[in-house]
Amino acid sequence: MAASTGSSASSLASAARGASAAPSTAPAVRIEDVSKRFRIYHHRNQSLKGAILQRSRGVYEDFWALKDITFDIPEGKTFGLMGHNGSGKSTLLKCIAKILAPNTGSITARGRMAAMLEVGSGFHPELSGRENIFLNGAILGMSRKEIEAKFDDIVDFSGVGEFIDQPVKNYSSGMYVRLGFSVSIHVEPDILLVDEVLAVGDMEFQNKCMDKFAQLKDQGRTVVVVSHGLEQMRTFCDQAAWLDHGTLVDVGGAAEVIDTYSDVAHHAVEVEGGGTRFGSGEAMIEKIELLGPSGEPTSLVNTGDAVRLRLYYRAKERISAPVFGVSIDTREGIFVWGLHGVDACYVPTSIEPGTGHLDVNIPRLALNPGSYTVSAAIQNHDMTSVIDALQKARRFDVLPGPGMESGGIITLGASFSGLSPERPMRDIARRGAADFQRLARMQAQQADALGAED
Repeated sequence: MAASTGSSASSLASAARGASAAPSTAPAVRIEDVSKRFRIYHHRNQSLKGAILQRSRGVYEDFWALKDITFDIPEGKTFGLMGHNGSGKSTLLKCIAKILAPNTGSITARGRMAAMLEVGSGFHPELSGRENIFLNGAILGMSRKEIEAKFDDIVDFSGVGEFIDQPVKNYSSGMYVRLGFSVSIHVEPDILLVDEVLAVGDMEFQNKCMDKFAQLKDQGRTVVVVSHGLEQMRTFCDQAAWLDHGTLVDVGGAAEVIDTYSDVAHHAVEVEGGGTRFGSGEAMIEKIELLGPSGEPTSLVNTGDAVRLRLYYRAKERISAPVFGVSIDTREGIFVWGLHGVDACYVPTSIEPGTGHLDVNIPRLALNPGSYTVSAAIQNHDMTSVIDALQKARRFDVLPGPGMESGGIITLGASFSGLSPERPMRDIARRGAADFQRLARMQAQQADALGAED
């Protein structure tokens, strides 16, 4: 915005400082009352001549892929769109990208936009990878000079360097998506739209994409992604929207929306005493206990304590090679830790009909003070189906203790050393029991305040 005539240098400097201190609160994308209709033809005249001779009109019905969708996508956040196949999420993404126009409503976006909506979108199969970089880059708004400056980085990120002069029709689907995604992110867009692209690449490429998403986020850019990988979305999405048959079901923090969606998708039911459950039901986790250092059940432990998670189960039939698993989340739904029997090399040959239990031993609880929930599950031997999943069924609080560190969720047992040039250290007394009790009281007050908000 241009300054008015006569503004002083000092007032301009003040305005600049104010602008940097108070970033815009306007969303990156605003979606207002958006609906999108497609016509599904049961009978369609193939030509004007046919329509005249047959004296008939095409027969169709309206299919509303989106119905009155309204929400904002915040600037500088990673935003996920989720839902079953046919829910409307990809249609909405194409409307945001202006590939499709909504029948009603409006979508406004702020800044430069790049979209990676399908494998090889914008590529010409007969052209080489090199030629397609220039073609696709131009389509996305880059100048030739800009593409030339970024060419080596694009090729390096994609990992298709030795095939860059080969026609892309000879590329595998993975090579297609890696090159297309690499071009899109090197546009340096303010808003990047991604539709299930990460499902195609190998693990190394997916990790590179995650790193790039984190980099874009640090730069204040917005990423909108469609994916069926819920845990992946939980990891890198700040917020999410859930669509079902073209309608908006829920929008908000990613963890909360994903948990609700997962419960509904798996037909989860609420469990008396807290938590939800889903699975095929041949066996069930009946109870989760947290055992403190004394070996007695508790809901209060200290950072650094030796604890056990005891899983009580009931089997209706003999189950071969069941894989037990357990996880811990924060009160806010952030995934903290998980372990299953395959990784721990602890898979029994079978469990027999009846009841039993097993323990997960944690020699040092490396969690900073806070509130946490425990989930547990039983899966089949190759982990392709869930026999039972008892989610967030046990809550416990970690109190300040000798193992705590200054911030964050986990403790690493870290220390300082190696000051150069060497200087003497101040004599600082270590925290004692009274200090931890005072910190515990402060934590309890904060928990009460959060509970009152809930």
